[in-house]
Amino acid sequence: MIYNRVVIKYEILIDCNENFQNKKLEVCYMGSKVLGKFLKENLEDLKSKGLYNVINTLKSSNGPVITIGDRKLINLSSNNYLGLATNPRMIEATIEATKKYGAGAGAVRTINGTLEIHIELEQKLAKFKHTEAAIAFQSGFNCNMGAISAVMNKKDAILSDSLNHASIIDGCRLSGAKIIRVEHSDMVDLRNKAKEAVESGLYEKIMVITDGVFSMDGDIAKLPEIVKIAEEFDLITYVDDAHGSGVLGKGTGTVHHFGLSDKIDFQIGTLSKAIGVVGGYVAGSQNLIDWLMVRARPFLFSTSLTPGAAGAAIEAINILTESSELNDRLWENANYLKKGLKELGFNIGNSETPITPCIIGDEVKTQEFSKRLFEEGVYAKSIVFPTVRKGTGRVRNMPTAAHTKKMLDEALAIYVKVGKEMDIIK
Repeated sequence: MIYNRVVIKYEILIDCNENFQNKKLEVCYMGSKVLGKFLKENLEDLKSKGLYNVINTLKSSNGPVITIGDRKLINLSSNNYLGLATNPRMIEATIEATKKYGAGAGAVRTINGTLEIHIELEQKLAKFKHTEAAIAFQSGFNCNMGAISAVMNKKDAILSDSLNHASIIDGCRLSGAKIIRVEHSDMVDLRNKAKEAVESGLYEKIMVITDGVFSMDGDIAKLPEIVKIAEEFDLITYVDDAHGSGVLGKGTGTVHHFGLSDKIDFQIGTLSKAIGVVGGYVAGSQNLIDWLMVRARPFLFSTSLTPGAAGAAIEAINILTESSELNDRLWENANYLKKGLKELGFNIGNSETPITPCIIGDEVKTQEFSKRLFEEGVYAKSIVFPTVRKGTGRVRNMPTAAHTKKMLDEALAIYVKVGKEMDIIK
């Protein structure tokens, strides 16, 4: 019987392979029936509620205009704020670093040693963020998973803004610390909960965590007020500036925008948005970085950034420190698009940054709006639950320094057409 089972599976695998080669593959999966039932039912449920996201395949680079299938579309979905992902200097830096150090780093830095290009990157980041030191991770998500859990534990508490990014939430959970949810940007609530946590005597350390810029609404954290509360109650301060670095403070980020570089314990950033590459970093005191190098699990147990990514990130920082031209152009385009959408009657919320949501509300209608924009020539993806709260579905627009006024005018014309067609605007 065992022999027969093996033969049957082998024949099915051959059939699957032949079908795949002939592009006729339909169903070859032989897994758990329980899992299959769970996946089928829940995927159908997501689709019926407008919560299923289809991922498109790009045939081009991720620039201001992209190619999907045989169509060119104005791209308003990219986090490539400054257009650096396709900058010739960045591409050349990637090539040169790859030629010198290879396609990969080889292993984790604690085992294989570290490449000098990673040290150079971290020194550049520390200077850029006005801190003593910095440490590079494989992604911004890894930063939050590693940094929070390396410092906080079940004896501690974390005051976390209710709209913090998913990676912050997961990092808090992983730490085992008590998570105290704070109403979004509510300084009265933050102070009351900080006071209560301190006076309870239950916790050894208390940390306050916030995004610098909130990625779905585009508003900015009230860092000066947060710092005052932190100083009053001796809280550890932690700012994830993924959408602020390269955007605020002439590029140096939200913390420096407010002149608080010496007041924030953790500055978290990503290299995948305004910097245009991939990866993340934590900037702070030398002691903090030394601790993370021996206790942050993603750093300890995952191979480091490729040399090419590190080389490109270094060049991005060089570009940002040489001139504010790209940052200025980003804000010019952002203000132009925001003004245009608002005048047309779209609800763009209370954004204070280039992040420009068009809030529709209903998830199904939001998905349909995004689909119609696509059909007319604008690529602006729908954002629905669980990324945002139910009933607050939106299409999020991300103008960049690489867009031209002509592109933005074309996009606005399409927004008018689709918005009126769907009775979203009058």
